[in-house]
Amino acid sequence: MPPGISTLAAEAPALSAANTGFMLICSALVMLMTPALAFFYGGMVRVKSTLNMLMMSFISLGIVTILWVLYGFGIAFGTDYGSVIGWSSDYAGLSGIGLTELWDGYTIPVYVFAVFQLMFAVITPALISGALADRVKFSAWALFIALWATVVYFPVAHWVWGAGGWLFEMGVIDFAGGTAVHINAGAAALGVILVIGKRVGFKKDPMRPHSLPLVMLGAGLLWFGWFGFNAGSWLGNDDGVGAVMFVNTQVATAAAMLAWLAYEKIRHGAFTTLGAASGAVAGLVAITPAGGSCSPLGAIAIGAIAGVLCAMAVGLKFRFGYDDSLDVVGVHLVGGVVGSLLVGFFATGGVQSEARGLFYGGGLEQLGKQAIGVGAVFAYSLVVSAALAFLLDRTMGMRVDEDTEISGIDREEHAETAYDFSGAGGGTGSRKAAPLSGETAAAPARNTKVDA
Repeated sequence: MPPGISTLAAEAPALSAANTGFMLICSALVMLMTPALAFFYGGMVRVKSTLNMLMMSFISLGIVTILWVLYGFGIAFGTDYGSVIGWSSDYAGLSGIGLTELWDGYTIPVYVFAVFQLMFAVITPALISGALADRVKFSAWALFIALWATVVYFPVAHWVWGAGGWLFEMGVIDFAGGTAVHINAGAAALGVILVIGKRVGFKKDPMRPHSLPLVMLGAGLLWFGWFGFNAGSWLGNDDGVGAVMFVNTQVATAAAMLAWLAYEKIRHGAFTTLGAASGAVAGLVAITPAGGSCSPLGAIAIGAIAGVLCAMAVGLKFRFGYDDSLDVVGVHLVGGVVGSLLVGFFATGGVQSEARGLFYGGGLEQLGKQAIGVGAVFAYSLVVSAALAFLLDRTMGMRVDEDTEISGIDREEHAETAYDFSGAGGGTGSRKAAPLSGETAAAPARNTKVDA
């Protein structure tokens, strides 16, 4: 993503109605990704946690939107201070921005850039929630989102995309969020689960997805919205780079889905719907930082590599004993690392920039820059996120009590249940036929053989 770069043209750019309209559409597509993520995660949990999982994503739309308007946009994209943080009083409350004031070097208004970036800020903490299913107080989660966005996401966005940010100035390539979004969220998820611990029954009780159709619906909507996420990150349509990113997004996602399914068939003996959905998301994650610098053939390779490595990574939680409920670490952290590092191999030097990867005669220079970006964001997010979780756990408590977790977090935290079985055949008998246990769906391969 190229925010804040002054144009080299002799004349200042003029507002483009086409680019402005395109970016508003892209912003709406990225907004759709948060409800899509809610469906994706919501289908993967047991029945008794469905509403809580939906709400953990939806609440980010409320909290982060307000914080972004008040001060988040200023921290992320204001005037640089020390290469680590930004600030501009004009951006506080978005009160000092002219109606047709253009984002520096581009043909879209500042307001349009701000709302596009807002949707990135919204979905990033929502991604973390998948690692914490079944066991976190909703009030504690809401406060965590506010604190995490303030001290982790907003500064990291400045490092990666803000003019003057230290990773931006170093030349780290992150077209649309491999470091700032996916590694950031994945590392945060790992930090929090190391503090709050495992679910009751982890590695003992079956914890199968209760609705694979919901998972597939969420994955399909994520795939659709991701075209706005990725293609829109060039902030216009004037030179074809966004079009290349659109194509690469489709290509890498398809390759990752096929690679995940092939691995799953060889390893576990079945092609599962959960594997198809997870593979698609892994490809979307991996191409996000890399798709503006590689060719479509490179995108196929990146997607296939990510599909296999992420499929392998989801089993690590059982080997190392951390309870990443819905594979945020295995898909988003690992996928983000894979995509960010593969820029150093597959960058052609002929798309978004002249930077070349190892396979295109660029040596190891770009790979080294990518590794620094990956390591810095991972370490910062992991440590600060764990510290925030520890602080909240020691003060207000992050986890629900064991009885609530066993009986179902939806009833306690939201006074609702996702499905009303009372009319499905009559009274108590219906409830016995379809208990609120979540164990009504067939288990996908990774939740049976791998979980054993």
